[in-house]
Amino acid sequence: MKDEYDFSKGRRGPVLPPLPGTTKITLSVETPTLDWFRAQMHVRGGGDYQELMNTVLAQYVASAREAEGVRSRALPELRKAG
Repeated sequence: MKDEYDFSKGRRGPVLPPLPGTTKITLSVETPTLDWFRAQMHVRGGGDYQELMNTVLAQYVASAREAEGVRSRALPELRKAG
């Protein structure tokens, strides 16, 4: 290991840019829920638990849109305060 490193040519930002059509967010998830998704990837021998979470959410949205006959607008009932 060097005593000093030269970061003068370093750049801020992600090492890999987000894929087209994706948006990076910060999301609070209950610990048991996150643990379940991580365990699912462990059982499968590894992988990206965040990708699994996105797949599950996308499937839910698709089924909700189909059930309501909604194709392209947001689901406003999700915004109601509980």
